[in-house]
Amino acid sequence: MATSMQKLVGVSEEDDEEEMEMDVKEEDDEDEENGEKQIAAQMMIGVDEVMPSTSSSDQFQYQPQLQEQVSNQGGGGGARRSRPLEEKERTKLRERHRRAITARILAGLRRHGNYNLRVRADINDVIAALAREAGWVVLPDGTTFPSRSQSSPAAGTSAGMTSSSSQMVSQQIPPPPATLQGVSSGYRTTVEYNACRMKSVFMPTPSPYDLSSTAPAQSSGVVADGGEQTERLPLIAGSLQVINDKQIIGLPTKLPERDFAGTPFVPVYVMLPLGVINMKCELADPDGLLKQLRVLKSINVDGVMVDCWWGIVEAHAPQEYNWNGYQRLFQMVRELKLKLQVVMSFHECGGNVGDDVCIPLPHWVAEIGRSNPEIFFTDKEGRRNPECLSWGIDKERVLRGRTAVEVYFDYMRSFRVEFDEFFEDGIISMVEVGLGPCGELRYPSCPVKHGWRYPGIGEFQCHDQYMLKSLRKAAEMRGHSFWARGPDNAGSYNSQPHETGFFCDGGDYDGYYGRFFLNWYSQVLLNHGDRVLSLAKLAFDGTCITAKVFTGGIKQPVMLLN
Repeated sequence: MATSMQKLVGVSEEDDEEEMEMDVKEEDDEDEENGEKQIAAQMMIGVDEVMPSTSSSDQFQYQPQLQEQVSNQGGGGGARRSRPLEEKERTKLRERHRRAITARILAGLRRHGNYNLRVRADINDVIAALAREAGWVVLPDGTTFPSRSQSSPAAGTSAGMTSSSSQMVSQQIPPPPATLQGVSSGYRTTVEYNACRMKSVFMPTPSPYDLSSTAPAQSSGVVADGGEQTERLPLIAGSLQVINDKQIIGLPTKLPERDFAGTPFVPVYVMLPLGVINMKCELADPDGLLKQLRVLKSINVDGVMVDCWWGIVEAHAPQEYNWNGYQRLFQMVRELKLKLQVVMSFHECGGNVGDDVCIPLPHWVAEIGRSNPEIFFTDKEGRRNPECLSWGIDKERVLRGRTAVEVYFDYMRSFRVEFDEFFEDGIISMVEVGLGPCGELRYPSCPVKHGWRYPGIGEFQCHDQYMLKSLRKAAEMRGHSFWARGPDNAGSYNSQPHETGFFCDGGDYDGYYGRFFLNWYSQVLLNHGDRVLSLAKLAFDGTCITAKVFTGGIKQPVMLLN
């Protein structure tokens, strides 16, 4: 226990120096082992440099001399070998001196500054510790950024990194080159350079044990190229200019807008209640909604997400759109300086998991469905599912002279025109396009209203006349017109795969007909998504467009178009 605590808090100067001596000894052993290899490499380099400049006869004359030189070197005598040994000894002394200084710096920081530094800490660990004490967040990979709780530093905290600590650290790493853009050679130490390079870094309060803490804490001198001394401000920004041989440090007037593009941060959007807009296209509870939006704003949420229901906006007649409730909602969001993600919801709400309101398809669509129920998905028993329109009518003009995709496009275009100012101002940041039941790109194969319960396999939804027409056309193109039917041995909604002749091991799904049918069934799904998203890209040109994909019980919004 005591050993583990000692590792966390740190060790004494004697332990640091002992570790340093062990490292130097290991390097000495390695240098002795590699000595002969280095001499041989130098001799080979000398051969390469001499050979190209001599003639063929001179080369033969040079080879005996080269062999004699190598033999002399192998014998261990001569002045050529003594010179590398002297350089090695000087290098060892410099290394011991450097490590001794490093050990004393780290021991002093651990003992007097209460820094949690490991025994073999380097300059990166020291800078990271100083940044963390200043209120910054330093990730393991070196990414550094201010924490949200960080407040503006006081004017008296600028002298946390004083000249004494700067001089100690500067002995380890040479100062930065003067060729960097925006940085002149006026920095006296590496610490001053790193401090100015880091954006909006302020220095911590100096330790009471620091001998230089008696110096004025309000400002510290920085020597410019011209030899004059300029003032180092307590809050150092990242922008530097050199004018008339003097360094000028620019301070930001205000914090920049939160933009996390290219960073690991993800904007947070909160889904509003499904019934925030009632069937009259009015706000259900304006005062309560405003309070909720203010709470979200107070906790730094980026924006909200809301469904724009087709059954509410175009409820009574084709191409008669009522956006009044959404206009008032969007105005509230803009006044609170939040952003919006909107969902083009072309499906029915109610009857599914999480649905607490009932929003059917538009009334005029329901009237068409009563006279022509084939516009809805149908199972093999002939049961209709009015949750969304069948994809078989994507190209059939059965909706008062329009196809289904034309109806979707007209709705999206009306939304784009109605809320043009919100698009232009960037309030609406993303549009999600509904592509099927629950807004997802999938078949309504597992409807609870028809008795489905998990983990039933569901049923194929391809028995309306428009889907069968597409199947028949595909079968005729393959030359097998008798394939124009759905599987008759695929079980019911609550069957298990091994209980059916189609999905069991070695079942019909792996035969010629099964492969043909599944390929057609999945291709209809993909074609529907491709058609609707292509029109969405046309309606919302320049806006991020997403679609919700459903795979094996996992719902995932996927960014598709820009």
